[in-house]
Amino acid sequence: MRQGLDISELEASTKIRAKYLRALENDEFSMLPGSTYVKSFLRTYAEHLGLDAQLLVEEYRAQHEPRGEGEVQAYVPPARRERERGGGGGGPAFGPGTLLAFGVVLLLIIFAVIGLASSNNKKHHKAATAAKHKQHRARQQARPAPPPAPTTVSLKIVPSESTYVCLDDGSGNKISEAIITSPQTYKAKRIRLNMGRSSAQLIVDGKNYNFTRSASAVGFDFSPGGKSKVLPPGQRPCGG
Repeated sequence: MRQGLDISELEASTKIRAKYLRALENDEFSMLPGSTYVKSFLRTYAEHLGLDAQLLVEEYRAQHEPRGEGEVQAYVPPARRERERGGGGGGPAFGPGTLLAFGVVLLLIIFAVIGLASSNNKKHHKAATAAKHKQHRARQQARPAPPPAPTTVSLKIVPSESTYVCLDDGSGNKISEAIITSPQTYKAKRIRLNMGRSSAQLIVDGKNYNFTRSASAVGFDFSPGGKSKVLPPGQRPCGG
């Protein structure tokens, strides 16, 4: 707001969707795909505004980033307290069956932990992939369409003295033949020019056209898109 920037301008310049920018402003991080994207968007947004990106990311990590799950504690079966009494000697605390049961339970717990971790990794990968595809589509939609290719050419002739000009459309159809004393503008799909004096100024599609001045007549061929070439005598319109 201090810099007078609109959210739509920031969306175009940062390539981050407006709803995500608003979520960053309001600390609504649950609206974003995940903590990885939150930190990436924070860094990009801060750098664009001239803020300390690292400080904002560290603040997010300290206050909002989800903590990792604690380690799963292995289950240890209770020791058999029943001891043999008498005879001055005690029996073994664990029998073969108890040790076997303990080993089976431990293996089941290990397999459960591995399965849970694998499931979480798959869910995170799917979510990240979906977020990337969504972001890619948003960037494609935000890109402006390229301007259409020009189909005509505009030629303005500014004479410094009375000048003979003859123009056609490249197919033998004459556009104009006259002696001009004031600026004249012509527009067609293609323009071939035969000009009796090279002292005149030529403006093609709004831009000055520089050419070699001479004491004799000159000829040019102009096409859309800024294409041009010099026409030698014999190829100029009106038999020039």
